[in-house]
Amino acid sequence: MFDKFHDECGVVAIYGHPEASKLAYLSLYSMQHRGQESAGICTSDGKHVHTHKSMGHVADIFTSSVLKALTGNLAIGHTRYSTAGDTVLLNAQPFSVACNKGKVAIAHNGNITNATELRADLGRRGAIFQASSDTEVVLHLMAHSSERTLAGALRDALLQLEGAFSLVFLAEDRIIVARDPHGFRPLAVGEMEVSGGRKCYVFASETCAFDLIGAVYLHDVDPGEMVIVGPEGMTRERYAPVQARAQCVFEHVYFARPDSLVFGRAVEESRENLGRLLARECPADADLVVPVPDSGVAAAIGYSDESGLPFRHALIRNHYVGRTFIEPSQAIRDFGVKLKLNPVRYLLQGKRVVLVDDSIVRGTTSRKIVRMVRQAGAREVHVRISCPPTISPCFYGVDTPTRSELIASNHNVEEIRRFVEADSVGYLSIGSLRKAVADENHEYCYACYTGDYPTELVNIEELIAARQKRK
Repeated sequence: MFDKFHDECGVVAIYGHPEASKLAYLSLYSMQHRGQESAGICTSDGKHVHTHKSMGHVADIFTSSVLKALTGNLAIGHTRYSTAGDTVLLNAQPFSVACNKGKVAIAHNGNITNATELRADLGRRGAIFQASSDTEVVLHLMAHSSERTLAGALRDALLQLEGAFSLVFLAEDRIIVARDPHGFRPLAVGEMEVSGGRKCYVFASETCAFDLIGAVYLHDVDPGEMVIVGPEGMTRERYAPVQARAQCVFEHVYFARPDSLVFGRAVEESRENLGRLLARECPADADLVVPVPDSGVAAAIGYSDESGLPFRHALIRNHYVGRTFIEPSQAIRDFGVKLKLNPVRYLLQGKRVVLVDDSIVRGTTSRKIVRMVRQAGAREVHVRISCPPTISPCFYGVDTPTRSELIASNHNVEEIRRFVEADSVGYLSIGSLRKAVADENHEYCYACYTGDYPTELVNIEELIAARQKRK
């Protein structure tokens, strides 16, 4: 469902292609769903690092003339929705600097949970920060490192970080990427052929980026692994000890595009499984299954298949709604939801409807949608959610509300049902969620559903206070 959760961003890195900036642009375009606040690309031609970033959408920022000025066969790119730092251009990534390690640029997806501590310590050592994003901390840690090589300085910096990060790093002649030891956020590796039989290596948060540019998916960057691609080729090294994996299960529930492979697994397969298992656990005596587009579509297909109830697109989404619009001066009830969704009355009139969505957060949007479906003539509305109740905030790169704002943290299912004004509400169990993503080895993070965080959270009060300040 729209306006609920946001991942911090999507990242891409390109090595060894004469049109690296264009490939980075296309990759970011395919990952626009991961962040609509700002975007940026840095390139290197071997001597200079070129940067362009701005607020807004990828297609609006990177015009032909902008891309033409981003020369070089190395590039990194970033599209952002903030979970740490204010909504200003200063926090747009990648960050690029000239320091004692040369000209470098960095972008990352995730949330560094000890960034406040690290920033305070660096400040005492004379570091001057331009932005409030936690990503800038990594550059300062590198600059203060006693290691002489870039890879050594980055390794030194990474070992001081806690939390979630999939990171792409650009130097004048090489690309370095890394994932945190728990592997919270995804980062895939691909390759494509360039004229002359040379190989171009690409890295991205999701494989849908590879499909657009014609790259072949090879594997994921392993948790705790650093991959360096330079004139000498590609090298892979583990920079941190092996730790328990904690891949974000919400990538498969909501974030990622269904045509992507995330953590090496097809997202569409996971979501259809979620719907099938939901139909078994929470059946409904109804006439049709209706998804809340777009995030509820795949689960609704699975629910329909398993239940035998017909699937119908009875809510139509307007895909062209911008971030700002002119509201009518006379108040229209639930205007924001009506702007984005409209019911197909012909399909809903007199019907008992199963409304499938990925989550209920505060409950206010769900209530508006239930009302809309009833006003379109539905006789009954049964809400089915393809994940367990969200009871805890995330500190690993997901912009979730505080615990007090999460309706499932403070109310039982019956109370939620009354609030959203549905005839019934059903959630998927944790066990079925595990089964849907084939998590036999317990490699996913379920903290938002359990409150059991996989890392020791430092400054949790500061993290919560910072989030409340941004609201």
